[in-house]
Amino acid sequence: MINVTKPKLPPLDEYVQYLRGIWEREQLTNNGPLVLELEAKLREFLNVQYLWFLSNGTVALQIAIKALNLKGEIITTPFSYVATTSSIVWENCEPIFVDIEPDSLTIDPNLIEDKITESTSAILATHVYGNPCDVLAIQKIANAHNLKVIYDAAHAFGVKYKGSSILEYGDFSTLSFHATKLFHTVEGGAIVTNNPDLAHKASYLRNFGHNGQEEFFGLGINGKNSEFHAAMGLCLLPMVKDIISCRKKISEKYDELLKDIPIAKPKIREYTEYNYSYYPIFFKSEESLLRVRANLNKRGIFPRRYFYPSLSKLPYVSNQHVPVSEDVSRRVLCLPLFLGLEDDKISEISDIIRESL
Repeated sequence: MINVTKPKLPPLDEYVQYLRGIWEREQLTNNGPLVLELEAKLREFLNVQYLWFLSNGTVALQIAIKALNLKGEIITTPFSYVATTSSIVWENCEPIFVDIEPDSLTIDPNLIEDKITESTSAILATHVYGNPCDVLAIQKIANAHNLKVIYDAAHAFGVKYKGSSILEYGDFSTLSFHATKLFHTVEGGAIVTNNPDLAHKASYLRNFGHNGQEEFFGLGINGKNSEFHAAMGLCLLPMVKDIISCRKKISEKYDELLKDIPIAKPKIREYTEYNYSYYPIFFKSEESLLRVRANLNKRGIFPRRYFYPSLSKLPYVSNQHVPVSEDVSRRVLCLPLFLGLEDDKISEISDIIRESL
């Protein structure tokens, strides 16, 4: 069986070495030495000032919303994983959807200002499949209207834009280290900022609001992560460059085998150093997609309709028409892409697609 992704696992003896240290210290959580080490190494690797390792990427989004004291309406994208929208609703704000650019699939900045009202407090945009948003245009709009900016960078680990980390933009960026991601800690995530005041607020929001054992800065939740998860991250972080390089080669193999057939791919924004986090393709119709998927499934190959449906169709949001997102979500399929996917399997997948169209 070939799934859309397969988690990379380090050599078992390397992970066990970290476990031995955990057993010796008997500190399992509460900002143990492995968590602190991983945070420091991630800050260096990603070239950011402040980064806190959290239990998952959804909690990171929720903490970002809370740290910025957001209320009312948050402008966001309808083309993302459900957590982008559910975090807004969970924090008692209202998602206002702005349609996406048909080539990059990221939020269309040209449509944002028409959706800004007196109740708008922020823009929460997603770097879709690791493809950067038009961050400069978004920041210009935010500055003009005194809005905060959060980027859901769950797919954007290691991505650079114009030579700098994509995580430098916005008031906060959030990351997911779920097992499906190219860098993972089994479960996990991070919140990133270059603002020291916001970093301090996020640090206590993730730890019940604690200021030492007996005092509190304010309200908080338990968003911390454990030594066991940090150990996985420390094992995998040195491999990230090789993982991205391998994913690039697989993507280029797909490119070669799938050329000259009636499918399309998103356009990666100019000046981007991409991470090859996904391999999405668009079919001319939903019927074509469903036929291809069925034929792949018969052979034990399981791509994913990522993202489907458009978040504008969720049952707990108001009905908002975003035609590009609704159209694309019906026609996009992410193909298997992971370290160790062999050439013959890539060829088999490509042949099935070609024969199905």
